[in-house]
Amino acid sequence: MIRVRDLRCGYPGHEVIRGVSFDVMRGEFVGILGPNGSGKTTLLLALGGILPILEGEVGIHGSPLGKFKPKDLARRMAALCQNPEIRFPFPCEEIVHMGRYPHQKRWQMENPYDAAIVKRSMEITDTLDLSGRLITALSGGEQQRVLMAKALAQDTPILLLDEATSAMDIHRKLQIFQVLERLSSEKELTVLTVLHDVNTAALFCRRMIFLKEGVMVADGPTEEVLTEETLEVVYRTRVLIYEPEGTGKRQVVFLPGRVERS
Repeated sequence: MIRVRDLRCGYPGHEVIRGVSFDVMRGEFVGILGPNGSGKTTLLLALGGILPILEGEVGIHGSPLGKFKPKDLARRMAALCQNPEIRFPFPCEEIVHMGRYPHQKRWQMENPYDAAIVKRSMEITDTLDLSGRLITALSGGEQQRVLMAKALAQDTPILLLDEATSAMDIHRKLQIFQVLERLSSEKELTVLTVLHDVNTAALFCRRMIFLKEGVMVADGPTEEVLTEETLEVVYRTRVLIYEPEGTGKRQVVFLPGRVERS
């Protein structure tokens, strides 16, 4: 579904991602992790066609990303960027309806099918009670839930997320990730999410990609790549990995003390 080969991308005078390659299949739930400045957001922007590629290839559904017109790409991929700037005081329900734009023809009015998808997206993100409120009047976590509903209303097979739950409280964050996990398993939604929270990623992401200084350090099933050695290389600090009883999932404690591994 997603093919990345020898990708190099960045900003004028500064190459960030250096020679990254991987494939993502339909229905995978992938966490992209690494320290600040490792290239996580840059990689996601390149995957979404937002940041130009310097060298290499990014393709979806067997075609290079550059061959898709913006509206065609938006029918295949939804992206929720980090800290989106919200300027206009639209009601939340209107914000979610904007997710249906790629599927509508010019001057097309709302139809029952679109309305049903919007309602369902707001139901599963628990934002129906926010429908009539202005998005600019909401807390950061509430805004993120509404924007998640908008991304889900876009109804694409691929969802790109960049710290999309960073302002949510613990209950809401877990609730949203449970929704994404279910959609990935039952509807084969492909999710790639940038996260700083290693433990949340360990609970929900079935695969992890670790970046450091723009280079891929590890990529594979979570139970294989979430190791003390990998984490000490990536984060340069001591770690302890344990498995809470009854979870079947690894969790991480980061400990004081600098570690230098290569």
